[in-house]
Amino acid sequence: MHDKPLSKLAGHLLHRRPGASRPTRHRVGPDTFGLDEERVLRFADGTLDPAQEPRLAEEVAEVLPLGWSLSPRAKERLYTVTEHLGGEPRLLEWLDRHPGLPRLTARLVVLTGILDRYSDDAGVVEALRSSRAEEPLPAGLEGVLPPETDEETLSDISYRIDISYRIDELLFERHPQDAARLALATTDWLRSAARRAAPSSPGTGEMGDLMDHLHKDISEAGAAA
Repeated sequence: MHDKPLSKLAGHLLHRRPGASRPTRHRVGPDTFGLDEERVLRFADGTLDPAQEPRLAEEVAEVLPLGWSLSPRAKERLYTVTEHLGGEPRLLEWLDRHPGLPRLTARLVVLTGILDRYSDDAGVVEALRSSRAEEPLPAGLEGVLPPETDEETLSDISYRIDISYRIDELLFERHPQDAARLALATTDWLRSAARRAAPSSPGTGEMGDLMDHLHKDISEAGAAA
């Protein structure tokens, strides 16, 4: 994973905005498939067999999209792993070192965090408005973007148009390749909108650059997952 997309994120990467839509279909109790307690404790005290670390990374990747809704016990285990690694950015870097689902999940979490970061940028909102005027339903985003845009749907590109929600849902339902395809369609749309935007918008230019990085990162991770 490129350092640049991760370095652009601030705050808590593993938590979503209050009130955002959440996956609810086909849910089972998180503790029935969550983090193995003994494995977590051994990892935290440095005694975990290195051969078991990839499995722990897979378990973390499986629960990460549900971090907002885990039981207190499951949250505590995730917190233990996160703190041992040195915080949320270090957790994503650790996941990224493990091919397959952990790496793909880490890169998708970075994307959804960046979507949230730009949701209040006026230049980005205007670029998306112009893009939707030219192409109401960008390729690959049919059924995810609302058919029409207004001030409300444009004011939060991450949640009110349901991209982050849908990525989380697909990961939760064990459809990582579908999540990757949706993420790639999103990065294609946003970098295309950025290229067509006025050059005087620094936020839009930065977003386009980050989408280029993330498109490559997610494409590589999805191919290996």
